[in-house]
Amino acid sequence: MSHSIPQPLDAEAVLLWYDRHARDLPWRISPADRALGVKPDPYRVWLSEVMLQQTTVAAVVNYYRRFLSLWPTVADLAAAPIDAVLVEWAGLGYYARARNLHACAVAVVERHGGRFPTSHAELLALPGIGPYTAAAVAAIAADERVAVVDGNVDRVAARYLALPVPVRDAKDVVRALVQASVPARSGDFAQALMDLGATICAPRAALCMLCPLQPGCAGTMNDPLKLPVKPAKAERPVRHGHAFVIRDAAGDVYLRARPDKGLLAKMTEVPGSDWTGDNRDMAPPFVSDWRKAGHVTHIFTHFRLELDVWTTVTRDLQRLSDGWWAAPSELGAEALPSLYRKVLAVAGLG
Repeated sequence: MSHSIPQPLDAEAVLLWYDRHARDLPWRISPADRALGVKPDPYRVWLSEVMLQQTTVAAVVNYYRRFLSLWPTVADLAAAPIDAVLVEWAGLGYYARARNLHACAVAVVERHGGRFPTSHAELLALPGIGPYTAAAVAAIAADERVAVVDGNVDRVAARYLALPVPVRDAKDVVRALVQASVPARSGDFAQALMDLGATICAPRAALCMLCPLQPGCAGTMNDPLKLPVKPAKAERPVRHGHAFVIRDAAGDVYLRARPDKGLLAKMTEVPGSDWTGDNRDMAPPFVSDWRKAGHVTHIFTHFRLELDVWTTVTRDLQRLSDGWWAAPSELGAEALPSLYRKVLAVAGLG
């Protein structure tokens, strides 16, 4: 898309606003402390940024604190078993992030002696770190003058420019605008734009009279809530399947690990069928008195899953050799993604 880029954003006004109104977040060094010379820990910045992808601040805070209590340094995280990391991540979703998180920690220890790098180039060379995360850590931890553009910043820029197309069709324009605006206080500026998008230029609210960018904002001339332009939504396909909750005579539940690759890789599950486009007849893992416990609907990024949940009690434990048995009281310590926690809840084990 061709779109003329106006003058850079008024970074000075944005920083003045941020100095007064910065959100208090557990991974953030306040602008007052930064002015006194307190430097952010790049490990903590990275951890928070990975957790915040596709997730809200409210959902992340407790996970972040728990991770830091268990693994206060990148070396601690690298030394942790991947299964322990997956258990602590369970419920946050997008589980490839947890696997990449662990792989990156190992690489920082092996390649950098446990010193977390802060340059954009070094960060991009680490596994699991893409352009956004590399920019965020480099800017916030080391004030590298690089554009940090997340969903909040996309919205601020789209309204400021009154973009006539969806942001995804104008990524180069948005990035160029932000990059041209980055001041010496790069880290504070990045977090200031994120805060503007979260609190002032929000998805369902545009408090333009409180916004430091209002004087130059083209979006205020019309209805800013109509921006960004929404892309056409593709219909989400539906897949169907069956989940089998098996208990033994003592009431323990049979669990197993998912494959090493693919959706929910290495997480814990109950046995189940393939997920297909048609709702074919169930094919349980063995003959038993299967009873339908209910139904679960779960939304993944690219499809909706409809699962029928079946339960049985078995004494023939020889049939089950690729997993393990867990007492209901121990399920909280398993790396169960939210899908399978829903399944177990429907089966009366929630």
